[in-house]
Amino acid sequence: MARVFTFRGYTLEELMKMPLDEFVKLLPARQRRTLKRGLTPIQKKLMEKIKKVRKGANIRIKTHCRDMIILPEMVGLTIFVHNGKEFQKVEIKPEMIGHYLGEFAPTRKRVKHGSPGMGATRSSLYVPLK
Repeated sequence: MARVFTFRGYTLEELMKMPLDEFVKLLPARQRRTLKRGLTPIQKKLMEKIKKVRKGANIRIKTHCRDMIILPEMVGLTIFVHNGKEFQKVEIKPEMIGHYLGEFAPTRKRVKHGSPGMGATRSSLYVPLK
């Protein structure tokens, strides 16, 4: 038996049909407050691009808008989010609803230190060279 996705007791289909002001009541306080203030011009532009793609336009959605809250209309789309250096591919899944786009495009890389040797500090010069 497949598990059906629910967000605060509502299925994805119910969330898609729900008006934005009703959906906002289901979100946590920070996201609720942000959306009650209204969308910024950059966020409005992103929503227009999303609506174009939903209608059938074949465009690639690229954005710098990391503070956009993921809404039910975005589920199933692929959005390229800028991480400060390049655009990271983010595939929107139902579990991401209510989170920010920036959470899924990390800005920092994991530090991978090399082995000590030539050019290292004086204390680590004893390591034999290959």
